[in-house]
Amino acid sequence: MMTPQEYEQGIRELKSSLNAVILAHYYQDSEIQDLADFVGDSLELSRKAASTTADVIVFCGVHFMAETAKILNPHKPVLLPDLLAGCSLSEGCPPPAFRKFREQHPDHVAITYINCSAEVKALSDIICTSSNAEKIVAQIPKETPILFSPDKNLGAYIQKKTGRPMTLWNGSCIVHETFSERKLIALQLEHPDAELIAHPECEDHILAKASYIGSTSMLLKYVQTSPGKKFIVGTEYGIVHQMEKSTSGKTFLPLPPEANCACNECPHMKRNTLEKLYLCMRDMSPQITMEPELLNRARAPIDRMLEMS
Repeated sequence: MMTPQEYEQGIRELKSSLNAVILAHYYQDSEIQDLADFVGDSLELSRKAASTTADVIVFCGVHFMAETAKILNPHKPVLLPDLLAGCSLSEGCPPPAFRKFREQHPDHVAITYINCSAEVKALSDIICTSSNAEKIVAQIPKETPILFSPDKNLGAYIQKKTGRPMTLWNGSCIVHETFSERKLIALQLEHPDAELIAHPECEDHILAKASYIGSTSMLLKYVQTSPGKKFIVGTEYGIVHQMEKSTSGKTFLPLPPEANCACNECPHMKRNTLEKLYLCMRDMSPQITMEPELLNRARAPIDRMLEMS
């Protein structure tokens, strides 16, 4: 068994020899974030994957994110440290059921959150992220009805922001749905000077109490520029590492889940470890693979997202 320092050194050496780029989501463990060439949210990572000149892409995130990188780089190896790093939103929107959903609403444009499988992307018209969903919905002609999948909380938030009625898929994120309103109120009583900042995947009763609502990258930018000194963070707690690195003299409090558990951490994101990252680069495995026909169909709605945002 190697030490963390030996894994880190090995990863750096492999990155150089492979001419690899390591992309990491904000929800990864801090040691993985610190090794990454780029840390971002889904939209930022998609853009970086589309523009990279590296020969190998190592994606420290979950399966649908690595799939997106492969779709944008069909001729490059895309590595994911743990293929079982899934997503409750993606798993809650199986392709056969989504196909039926579309068939039931043939006149609707399907805007689908990036947290979905390649198969569901291929059945969609436009992909979006929490950073650009409002902007994309606003560009759809008023007379065109919209299907929004798979996150009902994000969809409901975008409906309120844009005034556009949408037919929502009934899906949600296991992390963002666990936050406790009761514990939030107790935390606010204990820290009356703290601002609540929240991701739009949270339920409405949490969002109603937030001072600021935004994607992970927007939350990070907000705390960097806000004069506030204390924040209750209503999203997966991995983002706090970047918040603490990029600010000084500010305090970040995790918004607790209802249960006495680490449920404000994504178990799928946390499947990636230093050891798995080192081994996947050493062995060039596991890799993301998909049929060219699926890859091509899934790329069109992602390209449309990038064009519209």
